[in-house]
Amino acid sequence: MRHKFSNISFDKIDYAILDSLQKDGRISNNDLASKVGLSPSACLRRVKSLEANGVIDHYVAMVHQAAAGLPDNVFVQITVEKQTREKLAEFEKHVRDCPQIMECYLMSGDADYLLRVVVADASDYEHLHMEVLTALPGVSQIKSNFSLRTVTKKTSIPFQTG
Repeated sequence: MRHKFSNISFDKIDYAILDSLQKDGRISNNDLASKVGLSPSACLRRVKSLEANGVIDHYVAMVHQAAAGLPDNVFVQITVEKQTREKLAEFEKHVRDCPQIMECYLMSGDADYLLRVVVADASDYEHLHMEVLTALPGVSQIKSNFSLRTVTKKTSIPFQTG
């Protein structure tokens, strides 16, 4: 599969801009320009180009889960009955609509999907399991694993520059 970004070439300044913005999305254009060695107008053009080409997907504020009352992560492996295009699309649409499902990956291996869900506690997960996950279209098996502790959680993509 060819990625839509394969025809975009990056130089060291693009990588520096992206690295800086991943660390601080609120950095001012003047500070960013100074950091990467460009004039403010040239830096802004580069950032706007990265945004227009979809390289910069969007900007967000990272909220601590516990502050939101959802301190626990549960990793859920889901197997579906049939893997037809229509069934998978229907399942994925429902997954996108559930606010507690933070991530969903179509997988190879034993399970078809791997989900990361956030919950307040085991009782909250039981409710989510019974009312939402088992009701997802085509689900035939669910295996759940509670995270005991987050060891590392990265938000910056490492760049392959060499």
